[in-house]
Amino acid sequence: MQNDCSWATCHADKVAVIIDAAKFFYTAKLAMLEARHSILLIGWDFDARIALEPEKQTLPGPNRIGKFLNWVAGRNPRLDVRILKWDVGILRSIVQGETPLFLLRWMMGGRVTLKLDAKHPPLSAHHMKLLVIDGALAFCGGIDMISGRWDTRQHEQMKRGRRTPHGEPQGPWHDATTCVAGPVARKLAELGMARWQRACGEEIKAVERSDFPWPRDLAVDFEDIDVSIARTMPEYEEAKQVSEIEAATLEILRQARRFVYIESQYFASSRIADVIAQRLAEPEGPDFVIINPDTADGWLEAKAMDSARICLMHRLRQADRHDRFRIFYPVNAAGTPIYVHAKILIADDTVLKVGSANLNNRSMGFDTECDLIIRADNADTSARIARIRNGLLAEHLGKSEEEVVAACGSNSGQGRLIPGITALNKTGKRLVALPMRELTEAEKALAGSSAVDPERPTSVWSQVKGRLRP
Repeated sequence: MQNDCSWATCHADKVAVIIDAAKFFYTAKLAMLEARHSILLIGWDFDARIALEPEKQTLPGPNRIGKFLNWVAGRNPRLDVRILKWDVGILRSIVQGETPLFLLRWMMGGRVTLKLDAKHPPLSAHHMKLLVIDGALAFCGGIDMISGRWDTRQHEQMKRGRRTPHGEPQGPWHDATTCVAGPVARKLAELGMARWQRACGEEIKAVERSDFPWPRDLAVDFEDIDVSIARTMPEYEEAKQVSEIEAATLEILRQARRFVYIESQYFASSRIADVIAQRLAEPEGPDFVIINPDTADGWLEAKAMDSARICLMHRLRQADRHDRFRIFYPVNAAGTPIYVHAKILIADDTVLKVGSANLNNRSMGFDTECDLIIRADNADTSARIARIRNGLLAEHLGKSEEEVVAACGSNSGQGRLIPGITALNKTGKRLVALPMRELTEAEKALAGSSAVDPERPTSVWSQVKGRLRP
């Protein structure tokens, strides 16, 4: 597939897709221990209290991320450590019990610098998650360094390491990010530095380090491959609207031939649902499998986003004349729903997209997002994408990858996803079909409102003006 929708396409020396935060937190700490010049962490939120290895510490330095960053900065006077978080996220930090004095020390100066990013339209969020080290190694995906994210791929019940900083148990959580090295990491560093300059009015000096080691114990999924970077950035002040992720997503959906496999926290984008409906109407179109959480996190989001999802499900059920659409949520072996926060799209095992963007209006045009896209131009790359897809299905279905391959096919030229999932989806760890129901009039109104899930900054302003009219 050709891609004319991205910000940049760069060579990657190595790429790893990291599933679930236990692996990410460990690998991130390992990589930061190697930092010589700079650590730049940009995210929706950041919690200094979280333990990077909550069950058993194996790496040197303090285990809690805040103290660890102070420690690595203190042992290397030349190391520049910066954190940029969404300004509204500071309210969440205080509500969650994070120590304000710890954050204030960073905000007032010192070896670690914390800044709040307020350069966004009202109600917009800075949602991309980047960690760039020495301009040479970068993590880009959907995992925030906050409480509640850590989990392993087993998603066991009452996991010892899955607790709040106060020791309270937390539910199973599924997430994903990437680790990249080479020119694509330098390009992500450029994106992060531009974000910092826009938010803080301060230019960061670029570093070029060619000898940064690949993290040990991190399996390489792709080598010597081109990776595209796609962004969402809302129109604000002199900055123009950027909707590269939406354009890339729609292109992938339109070109898919065999199947589309999606993991997303939300399913609420009407534009995406329109394209899926068109493809479902085709006699020989692709299967569509979407993995969501059973319900959104938080009362208001559950009311708005779950209602929007049900509206789209009704629409797609009518369009699904050939029985090729499924939407599930995963449960662990005890039957407890696993919260899906990952943002992954795989089509035909020829394209892989991983990042911070959900299938909702905000991610397509209102918040800041960053996704990485790999397109296969040979059989080996396609097989590597298939391995990732098979691993995800094996995780959700509680099966081996060999069983998934036998049921669903090893690549896009063999089998269909839905019959294979149906054959494997029995008891224990499994995928549960999201139930359909009729919405109340209030839920329909909330689902159609742009107050929670706006498409563009102009859509919010238009709604405000409409309510102000006599």
